[in-house]
Amino acid sequence: MLLAAPAPSAAAGPTVPLPHRMADTGGGDQLITAEAPTADATVGTVVWWQRRNGHWRRAGSAPARFGSAGLTEGTTRVQGTSTTPTGLYGLPFAFGTEPAPPGTTTPYRRVGPDAWWCEDNASASYNRWVDPRPADCAAAESERLADHPVQYGRALVTDFNYDRPVHGRGAGIFLHVNGKGATAGCVSVPAGAMARILSWLRPAAHPHLAIGTAYGPTALTRY
Repeated sequence: MLLAAPAPSAAAGPTVPLPHRMADTGGGDQLITAEAPTADATVGTVVWWQRRNGHWRRAGSAPARFGSAGLTEGTTRVQGTSTTPTGLYGLPFAFGTEPAPPGTTTPYRRVGPDAWWCEDNASASYNRWVDPRPADCAAAESERLADHPVQYGRALVTDFNYDRPVHGRGAGIFLHVNGKGATAGCVSVPAGAMARILSWLRPAAHPHLAIGTAYGPTALTRY
């Protein structure tokens, strides 16, 4: 005779917040998690967390979109695959075609007509904001930021492949405003959520963005 599985005990208490289950949260007091259910998913959830007195609590959440080809381990990602790199990343600065939201303290750059993100593997400026675009950074291999006024209305730069760029791994991985569908490798959220995140972030809290899946080799808890 098969017995039904026992119901969860009320004494088990609430679920432990995700940051407490992660291997590393970056050492600061603010964390953004971008979680997809599986590696081939293109949608999931972004949650921003605040740590006070050693305890992490949700400060907000929003639906998220990922790369059109899903997610992949950041350390082995290949450029041009439309995958979102998993891992734990710093957030060096923000930018946008629109003004920074009220209360923003993260360094914020306004996008002008000559602002580009260089994604040319042959350029010395690979994976860098350039304004204007240098001669060794081919326009066809890069992104003119003003050409995407919706997605780049407001955005946060991640330091994926940023400090010591590995050419061919990928460039221009941001947290930005939703476009029409899945991204080319970034994480995106609704415009209102992006504004709230920028108003909430504090550089003194050393915020990070963790990208991953609910389970498996790219699980958020690994990072």
